[in-house]
Amino acid sequence: MRIAECARKTAETDIMLQLNIDGSGNCDLECPIGFFNHMLHAFCKHGLFDLTGTLKGDLDVDQHHLIEDTGIVLGSAFAQALGSCAGIYRAGFCLYPMDETLCRAAVDFGGRSFLVCNADLSGVPLVSVGADGKETSFQTDCFEDFWQGFVSTAKCTLHLDTLRGRSDHHKMEALFKAASRAVRDAVAIDERRGTEVPSTKGVIV
Repeated sequence: MRIAECARKTAETDIMLQLNIDGSGNCDLECPIGFFNHMLHAFCKHGLFDLTGTLKGDLDVDQHHLIEDTGIVLGSAFAQALGSCAGIYRAGFCLYPMDETLCRAAVDFGGRSFLVCNADLSGVPLVSVGADGKETSFQTDCFEDFWQGFVSTAKCTLHLDTLRGRSDHHKMEALFKAASRAVRDAVAIDERRGTEVPSTKGVIV
């Protein structure tokens, strides 16, 4: 089974994640940001990844540190679980509709970290009210920070595009779902390939 456990502890964040690539979509996280937690659950559900862990950070300063570092740790977990990438398809693609929004994601686990993110977000934070009556928000400008952190350690190239849409909520959710489906296809085992590394170089570094 392709399982990994990764952690990152700094003066700004304390993050621990356990990932099972070949899971069933279960997500059990202690995450202090409601919308971000919702996005991670969607990523797991549509990618069929199992993810557990705790996310702590200096939210009194900003959401950036916690969100970016979570991407770094999650990317590290994928890299660790995939190892040499032998036997996988390597690349994946998904076009995902969500009401008025249409988004696209394409990924290549080819050993090179690169992000193109055209999410077309307004930059205005999403605001919600929890069951306790307290107002919470999600800084939409941190969306790209998460994926930049992810590609930096997952050693993948990822393109994220909003083709059309109105709601920032829908754009981000559709992009998370598109990314999860693209990643799911990319890391799937190609039975025809056997244990061969999917690169003409013979190795992915």
